[in-house]
Amino acid sequence: MDLITRDPFFGSLFDELLDNKKSEIMKSDIYEKDGNYVIEIDVPGFKKDEVKVDYENGYLTISAEKSEEHDEEKKNYIRKERFCSQLSRSYYVGDLEESEIKAKFEDGTLKINFPKEEIKSKTKLIPIE
Repeated sequence: MDLITRDPFFGSLFDELLDNKKSEIMKSDIYEKDGNYVIEIDVPGFKKDEVKVDYENGYLTISAEKSEEHDEEKKNYIRKERFCSQLSRSYYVGDLEESEIKAKFEDGTLKINFPKEEIKSKTKLIPIE
């Protein structure tokens, strides 16, 4: 039961806008396995060479970019929704060696594996004389 009455026109318009925004987000799962963190990110519709993983200043940035394909054959489109797109998402992973970060792309899912950083105490006990 909806507590708020929805206008049939605006309700569907806003739902469509929200659904479009949701589909642009790179959905991910993060979990711990064997002393490592694993991030699994969905990047459907992208090929391996269209996905890039960067690590800088403790941030892991995943970006995907697809450019529009130009067919020589002219098509009479009724509706065209596939076009250029660019997605990006960053995760703070701490201070790591780049060689410790492993990435694998398979079936539209990017899987990134890196060691779990030990939390170092920043508090130091100062002896009193």
